Amino acid sequence: MEQNTKPSTRNTKILIAIIVGLIVGMGVAAYFIFKQNIKLEESQQQNEISKQQLEDEYASIDTQYEGFKLSIKNDSLFQQLSNEQAKVQRLREELRTVKAADKVEIGRLNNELSSLRKILKSYIVQIDSLNRANERLVQQNKEITNKYQETSKTLNKVSQERANLTEKVTRAAKLDATGISVAATNSKGKVQKKIKSVEQLVVSFTITKNITAEPGERTIYVRIMKPDDDILVKNRANTFPFENKEIQYSIKRIIEYGGEEVPVTLYWKVEEYLMPGTYRVDLFADGSLIGSRSFSLEK
Repeated sequence: MEQNTKPSTRNTKILIAIIVGLIVGMGVAAYFIFKQNIKLEESQQQNEISKQQLEDEYASIDTQYEGFKLSIKNDSLFQQLSNEQAKVQRLREELRTVKAADKVEIGRLNNELSSLRKILKSYIVQIDSLNRANERLVQQNKEITNKYQETSKTLNKVSQERANLTEKVTRAAKLDATGISVAATNSKGKVQKKIKSVEQLVVSFTITKNITAEPGERTIYVRIMKPDDDILVKNRANTFPFENKEIQYSIKRIIEYGGEEVPVTLYWKVEEYLMPGTYRVDLFADGSLIGSRSFSLEK
């Protein structure tokens, strides 16, 4: 009886040892599997992070190209930037569809990114150079504009001074009439007091001395205005230019002027009805009013 018990006990212990060994082995295996899963998850997370960082890099380069295009006015450079941006967007789309675990494709796209950075850097240098050149041009244009404005001001000032001088010379050269008198006479030149006895109006005056006036022939126009503001005329077509319009005259006389005093007498033959009242005589020469005189006729 004792002999049968000993083998059974020994077998039990062996079985227990085997079970414990299996349990320990399974535990060790489970531990290693657990650690391996953790490493795999960490690797996957790292791959996802790397891919996201790569996508962010592509997005950044795409944004920079878009910003450059907004500030570039050079058509050739604008087209180059557009082409490079299209390439970035194509690779960015490829990256979006690649699995994070595809290390070969991720590596290729990462290498492409390195090339894109170098190209972008070259454009940054080129654009910076263009901007500096534009700044110099802007400054030069500003200086030229300032000089032009200063020159224009000087020319305007000179033109104004010249115009003022011309005006002064013109005024100085203008003829002037003094000693203006009007006599109502009969045909023998005797002054008449009654309108019904008046046969002619005698207008006398002197063109004053003016050495600045250009010598030569001058046409003197005389306008005799009645009390009702109508002009005494023999022909309504008798006009001359004054202040950009044509006005009528009563009498005209061409004189030779050499800068010295010239006495002038003109005669108006009365052939129309003369009303009593105040009349006015205006004298014109060279497009200017050179003298006036009023006189009265009684009934």
